[in-house]
Amino acid sequence: MDSTSISIALSGSGGTGVMTAGSLLLDVAARAGYYGLMTRTLGPQIRGGEAAALMRLGVAEVTGPDDTYHMLLALDWGNIERFSAEIPLNAESIVISDPVHGLVPEVIASTGARLVEIPLGALAATVADGRPNMVALGVLTALLGLTHEHTTAVVAAELADRDDETLAASLGAVQAGFSAADPCVCPVTLSPPARAVGTPRWALSGNEATGVGALRGGVRFVAAYPITPATDILEYLAVHLPRLGGALVQAEDELASINMILGSSFGGTPSLTATSGPGLALMTESIGLGIASEVPVVICNVMRGGPSTGIPTKSEQSDLNIAIHGVHGDAPHVVTAPTSISDCVFTTQWSVHLAECLQVPVITLSDQAMGQARTVIDAPAIVPLNGQRKLATTTVEHYERYEVTADGISPMALPGTPGLEYTADGLEHSPRGTPSTQAAHHQEQLDKRQRKLLQFDYGPFWADIAGDGAIAILTWGSVTGAAMEAAERLRRGGVAVKVIAMRLLSPALPDRLADALVGVDRVLVVEQSHSQQFLHYLRGHFALPVRTRTHARPGPVSIRPAEIMAAVDDLFQEA
Repeated sequence: MDSTSISIALSGSGGTGVMTAGSLLLDVAARAGYYGLMTRTLGPQIRGGEAAALMRLGVAEVTGPDDTYHMLLALDWGNIERFSAEIPLNAESIVISDPVHGLVPEVIASTGARLVEIPLGALAATVADGRPNMVALGVLTALLGLTHEHTTAVVAAELADRDDETLAASLGAVQAGFSAADPCVCPVTLSPPARAVGTPRWALSGNEATGVGALRGGVRFVAAYPITPATDILEYLAVHLPRLGGALVQAEDELASINMILGSSFGGTPSLTATSGPGLALMTESIGLGIASEVPVVICNVMRGGPSTGIPTKSEQSDLNIAIHGVHGDAPHVVTAPTSISDCVFTTQWSVHLAECLQVPVITLSDQAMGQARTVIDAPAIVPLNGQRKLATTTVEHYERYEVTADGISPMALPGTPGLEYTADGLEHSPRGTPSTQAAHHQEQLDKRQRKLLQFDYGPFWADIAGDGAIAILTWGSVTGAAMEAAERLRRGGVAVKVIAMRLLSPALPDRLADALVGVDRVLVVEQSHSQQFLHYLRGHFALPVRTRTHARPGPVSIRPAEIMAAVDDLFQEA
């Protein structure tokens, strides 16, 4: 049976090379003209221990996982029960395993999936220094109908800096797996690619895409402390920032990171830090300093399961509350969220643009499901967004850094500009910047800081909207892909559904959402949090139809199209 996509999972203990085999398979598919998405899932150890590469290949861009996996290839059975919920199988799936590792665990056997035994270890032993993960790569490329030539080219490119013996061992193991596979075993046949072989495309992770967006936006200074799952952003920028005249500093902790970028931005350089939930919690006081002193910075928060240390290697959307409400006092700022890995490029660039134009901290919310996933996509379009600060350059007798203006944005003088000296700190102040406890000064500065966010023209970028109908799926972040796919399947079945995926989470724009909901009488809010944070935020700031329901659950298991479709069906059936 032909299919426009196929889902494969590879699992094994730490050191078996699961992620290497998965990444190479994604690259082979890309070379053959396909698109794809690979998500890494790990145990609580972060490094070492069990691991799985969860992959979906398709003839068009892939933005999320399917409902089930067509194939699971297990290099061994080490702690597979930890991933069973993340690898849904059924009677039409096949499970490939090496008989030397014993019987299939009950958690896998109970799915009804068909077992196929291939002696991966024995095949690897027929090649000097052969490895089972390379045999597995050969098996999977054969089952998927990918050519051995493409596989050989990808492996050779990956090992270009290794010695000839290593390359020969890998290619020999791949050939052994390729020859041992029976293509008839594959439960579906992947349809031919829609794009010509060799068409230029990008292969990158969500964290790398965030780095690209930061550079496109003009970021030239980064300070951060490594934290899972955001560290890859720093590794990417550490290489590419210096090429553009920028710099990255590994700070001693998250408090130092946010204060370093505030200092750099105060000096005139667009600046950014990257972190995850625990780091964001530490940064909140200094984010308030940036709001009060009106210094633009971008904080990229790659969410993971919480609270506290939580689940560092798994995804969740549970940092929404702290991102929007976590700063003490009345502290208006901007919160954005990319809707896909590809969109990490644009949303990060847009976030830098907003920070610079509005002179405000911007928190952008990615998550582990996007940040550490790798995808093959068409090259993201270059959007001419490069926000410029409103700078004060002309000497005046009494420069007012925090002048009360109609649009709420005051001209900012860079340090050292003659005649335009001012005080910038976290105290409330007069328009001159002089600390003040007067009620009138507090009122006008609060109004000004709020006004500049509410009056700004965010254009069409506030949300991605697709389709039309009396039912709307309202969502955000990494759940967008599953929501879009669910809506498309529903439309094919005759159910008209609109999807509204919000990219601008704060400030709230009630008029924009009201316009998008014209003609809608039922709304399904889809999110990955236990306490329905997105739903409660929406109800606090927007007018939603009476028949608004929620499909919310925590991570780490991804929300899939079929369950969204079932929730829409329940809403549709309501009297």
